[in-house]
Amino acid sequence: RVKSFSENPEHRDVVESLLEESKFFIEWTASNVEPDFQKELIELQLQLAQWQRIWSDIWEDSAQRENVTRQAQIWSKRVLQMSGLL
Repeated sequence: RVKSFSENPEHRDVVESLLEESKFFIEWTASNVEPDFQKELIELQLQLAQWQRIWSDIWEDSAQRENVTRQAQIWSKRVLQMSGLL
């Protein structure tokens, strides 16, 4: 969802709220997954927090925003793999 919403410059706040929602989702589910997956989810949660901290700068720079959307897409695929849905 981060990737698709990031394609519209007017969705800055929506994407930022998706980052927050994703951090909460990880917090709520991490204790229910295998320890190896927990480590990856914690890394993802930290990445989301780092993006949030400088979100205004990221959003204003199209190259940074594109990089975040690429990374978000990679993380999304990995989380789906961990869940067994892929």
